[in-house]
Amino acid sequence: MKKLLICLSLLLLCNCQNFGQLTMIADLPKDLEEVSGTEMIIGSDIIWMLNDSGNKSEIFGVSKKGNIKEEIDIKSKNHDWEDLTSDDEGNLYIGDFGNNLNKRKNLAILILDKKDLDDKNADVKKIKFKYPNQDKFPPKKKDLYFDSESFFYFNNHLYIFTKSRVHDNYGKTSLYKVPAKKGNHTAKLIGKYDNGNDVESWITSADISPNKDKVVLLSQKNILIFSDFKDDNFFSGKVEKITLSHYSQKEGICFKDANTLLITDEKAQGEGGNLYELKI
Repeated sequence: MKKLLICLSLLLLCNCQNFGQLTMIADLPKDLEEVSGTEMIIGSDIIWMLNDSGNKSEIFGVSKKGNIKEEIDIKSKNHDWEDLTSDDEGNLYIGDFGNNLNKRKNLAILILDKKDLDDKNADVKKIKFKYPNQDKFPPKKKDLYFDSESFFYFNNHLYIFTKSRVHDNYGKTSLYKVPAKKGNHTAKLIGKYDNGNDVESWITSADISPNKDKVVLLSQKNILIFSDFKDDNFFSGKVEKITLSHYSQKEGICFKDANTLLITDEKAQGEGGNLYELKI
């Protein structure tokens, strides 16, 4: 009876909150209060998640009800993990490229082999990279364009979207790509996009659809959906903007299927820490 009352109370609480277009499908456990990256591997129902800097080097496999089913200790330091993606073979990539002060020289993407997703501890390979247009660490305040929280895999490359730290230019993002293989690489600049001026314009996560015809970028204020692009210049086609009426610190986005997005937000001041769904 006590469990039933708790469940009813949670349902009533969710129904009383206004999540705008988003449908809340789970309240995430305490271990994921600072969730920063979210990803689904094709052919699996597990949602992989990670926390950002200041947390342990762990990733979590979560059910669609928000229950932790897998927990893997990664044998690499969480300098500032910010996003997750996967390739067509089911390998996971961890974006260790959070760079708030724009002074990091150890930017990396960690490769977690699919065969290790059933283990409690896992080794990773490292993709080390640098930006071709950064020569000062940190650069001047007007050039703080080298933070990032977003990337995805496409055609044997990883595509990174930067997060601006420049005042009144927070929505500017640059698109770079690096090969999806172990080694030291210089990223290649592909294009730029401007999502606005305020901090709510920050790009905090990205993903590409299962059939590779849509790209989504997440910010606190909107979701950008790019389509009809040419090759890998994802900014070259059409863009649809979905304004979000529900405000929270949204940090993760991924495709559940071709027409459904999963979104996560960090818990802050008693708000957030949830898993949402959005039909597009």
